[in-house]
Amino acid sequence: MKLNILEKVKNVAKSISEFDVNKLKEADYKKLAKDFVYGKPHGERRLGDLYLPKTGLYKHREWRGLKDTFYYFNMIWLYNYAHMVTDIMKYGGLPAFVRGLWRYRWMGQTYLPVMHWFDRGLEGLRGEALRASAWHYRAMTSETIRQFMRMFAADVSNGGSKELHDHTLAHDETVWGGIFYPWRNNFDDVPLQMIPYFVTCHVNNHTVLHYIDAVQSIGLPGDPCPMCQAEAGIFVDDDMPDYYPAFVTSNEACDGSVATSVLQDWMINKPLFAMPQPMQFDDPLVLEHCEREIEECWKFIEEQTGQPFNFELLKEYLEKQNKLQEFEWEKWDVAANTNYYPINGVAQALYRIYQSQDGYRDIWAETDKKVRKILNKVVEKKIDSFPLTRHRVIAWSCAPLYYSNWCTWAYNCWGLNCIINRDSLMFDMTIRTDTYENCLHDMAVYHEWAPMRRMAVGGMHHIFELWDYMERFHCDMVMMYDQLQCKGMQGVHGLFEDEFRARNIHAIWMPHALPDKRVVSRAEIRQIVNDYMTTVMHEEPLDPSLLDFDDGESW
Repeated sequence: MKLNILEKVKNVAKSISEFDVNKLKEADYKKLAKDFVYGKPHGERRLGDLYLPKTGLYKHREWRGLKDTFYYFNMIWLYNYAHMVTDIMKYGGLPAFVRGLWRYRWMGQTYLPVMHWFDRGLEGLRGEALRASAWHYRAMTSETIRQFMRMFAADVSNGGSKELHDHTLAHDETVWGGIFYPWRNNFDDVPLQMIPYFVTCHVNNHTVLHYIDAVQSIGLPGDPCPMCQAEAGIFVDDDMPDYYPAFVTSNEACDGSVATSVLQDWMINKPLFAMPQPMQFDDPLVLEHCEREIEECWKFIEEQTGQPFNFELLKEYLEKQNKLQEFEWEKWDVAANTNYYPINGVAQALYRIYQSQDGYRDIWAETDKKVRKILNKVVEKKIDSFPLTRHRVIAWSCAPLYYSNWCTWAYNCWGLNCIINRDSLMFDMTIRTDTYENCLHDMAVYHEWAPMRRMAVGGMHHIFELWDYMERFHCDMVMMYDQLQCKGMQGVHGLFEDEFRARNIHAIWMPHALPDKRVVSRAEIRQIVNDYMTTVMHEEPLDPSLLDFDDGESW
């Protein structure tokens, strides 16, 4: 009898065990099938587990669900590789591209890892946010190719066309491209440093380090702004194409970069016009002086090109640019007042800075048309593009160029959603074209509001516009960039601290050295954010796998 009872107990236990296992297997299969079709929910993704040690590269592609994975493969990877080749053929051809790739260090180091730049910036994105952000990246890639292909095709020192050389004007990257609109029918304008310096920092953070070392090797101290050092180092290393007969320079972000202009003038030895942004703002006399400088610059261009100033052409391009700005305001309105903004922080910031400073190009209008469709869809269907947002963040001051994708990491890891970036707000205006006088006035204001200018050295009124924009975009946290070698912003560090305390604002100070990752690494930046979120905010990470990883050798 006892034996029969024991047998029955064992049989019951066995059947229960088998039932639980079968049930568990069934549940696992359902979960696996759901994850395969839709992708894992955010808390289960563990994006950090995808990285190879030290490289930041993926062991395998991120699975975003069937729809988004195939979209990424077809409309981002394949689409961009195909159009990168198409753009090369369109803007100068394969021989010019090969000559430039073989000759210039920054070219090979930037062009080859460009799709990894997409991966970093778009990591973890799904749905319409993935699509809208990717179109911004595509536009920047296309315009970058147009610029370097014009450089190479007109580079007379490396087999380029003398005719194209004589019909191309060069300028500092912070000289607004709109200055050259009156000659756009016969002449192209390409910034000197936008591709060799600005773009390279974001795509491959190793590239500009060589140029910083180059300029220091001839005696420049290491304490000036590393942006200026890198740009001067490109010329020290003779790594700039000879694609122009004359150029327009500026004092860029600060007067420390005047030394850059001096070195450029010395090494280039070509006709130069200096058109600095003023250090004083909101003064009618300063604005009038700025207007006169723009007119003098136009006279310089007339002398160098042999072509007269064309006001009708200027108005045509300014009105096109105003259309871009009007759509930007629409985007900002959605970002400020809803949860339906489908563009992540890095795509928004880079695209806006590039577009507004470069001036009107057809690629910007084409991209805005595509993004408008996505934006309208998201708003109409009330799609929350970033549903795991814990804090709405505004980024202020000068950003770390070698880590522009920090905001992608911050959202995936902590739910910090970077809504807007300070440099995106620099050109918050349209330009009147009804009369020459009004047009010149507004162009002078636009020129004064160059990147890292108005809200960095434009006086306390402009520097503290932060509070107004925080309210406008309904942000509850500030990511306060702390450019360690920027003498201007270092001088107001304490004032910001006092204001943050008085206003009870959560602000994370992010130290960096613009393009030089050796001063503060990306891992150190992440640790600073981690420490603040755990010790001050007392929050737990959304994805613990992203807390600590080594990407020191990564592009």
